[in-house]
Amino acid sequence: MISQTTASAQCCAHQLASAGRPARASQAISSSAGVPSTSVRGGRATFAPKRAKSLRAHDGRINHAAVTVEAQNTIAPKDLRVEDIKCMDIKDITAPVKSDMDVMNQNLLNIVGERHPMLMAAAEQIFGAGGKKLRPMLIFLVSHGTAQLGGLTELTPQHRSLAEITEMIHTASLVHDDVLDECDTRRGSVTVHSKFGTRLAVLAGDYLFAQSSWFLANLDNLEVIKLISKVIADFANGEIAQASSLFDCDVTLETYMDKSFYKTASLIAASCRSAAVFSGMEEEVKQDMFNYGKHLGLAFQVVDDILDFTQTEEQLGKPQGQDMASGNLTCPIIFAMQKNPALRELIESEFQEEGSLEEALQMVYEAGGIESAMALAREEGQKALDSLHRLPEGKYKDSLVSMVGYVLQRIY
Repeated sequence: MISQTTASAQCCAHQLASAGRPARASQAISSSAGVPSTSVRGGRATFAPKRAKSLRAHDGRINHAAVTVEAQNTIAPKDLRVEDIKCMDIKDITAPVKSDMDVMNQNLLNIVGERHPMLMAAAEQIFGAGGKKLRPMLIFLVSHGTAQLGGLTELTPQHRSLAEITEMIHTASLVHDDVLDECDTRRGSVTVHSKFGTRLAVLAGDYLFAQSSWFLANLDNLEVIKLISKVIADFANGEIAQASSLFDCDVTLETYMDKSFYKTASLIAASCRSAAVFSGMEEEVKQDMFNYGKHLGLAFQVVDDILDFTQTEEQLGKPQGQDMASGNLTCPIIFAMQKNPALRELIESEFQEEGSLEEALQMVYEAGGIESAMALAREEGQKALDSLHRLPEGKYKDSLVSMVGYVLQRIY
């Protein structure tokens, strides 16, 4: 029987339609690369590690083809569709983990400011810039959901550190991106480099990467260390892939999805799986959580790329169609080129002629690029939903389901 969230989900079904038996964690904790994972105790439940299965195959998939990793589910997903998701405000989605988020926010400010007072003002600018902090929020939701599945009554210190590490890595990448892109504002606030200068911004980003690496090492779990360390390499791979394919009309949808995984979905996927690791979950549940984060992250990126065409300059904080103008060929463009070869000619000209960019934008609309991209976003959202079928019903799963709806409803 599905939860109340999905049972009462008809409030926005028309929007999404127009625009995808739990294992007992108390049986064992898997270990990573031959190194036993941390034993977890909570309430009356005690988890004892059993002999680890080899993770070579899993590690190979993560390292060499992370974007194609999929679990072979032995339990059929429940009949939950993206069209059935109840539309919820982000505050309502976050509500089950608000106290966790409040503690994390204060810890992040202390991490930066206590050791280096010169960075305190920058820390307030970085972590208090109005962002929704979706990544740590997802970690707390997955942590509680999988802990509930395993019989834990509260989160472990490792769960909480994981959320802080993830937000530090994400924020460090944004600070450096703003320097490279010479952005003056982000999330409606002045960027760090614009307010404090490029030197301090670079130092702040470097410090956050360094601190996150130190905190990661102290988690003392080799599987998680490998997962999160790979994310930092993925960031670089995504940026290099994008920079090397500007105005390249031979780019494929597969290449685009790989780049999107590296830039956006990798951190979410690895963090969701890591949360399940610290809840003592078995491989099937850990892989489900990886897949949830992966497909939610891909849906988020596809929607972001759609918004570059559908939102106004005021909403975007940059000119409409900026991706296309800079040669970053996203999925609406790729779909449109498949139907209108003339669009390719305009892109390859790099819009040297006056009015050529506006003409190209119109071609994307007329060729159905936006609609095809919307369908792709819904497909990824459905895959994210399907990955939640092992979690127990309740407020944490409800919020994870609603996050899919939140990501997709941004299109409309």
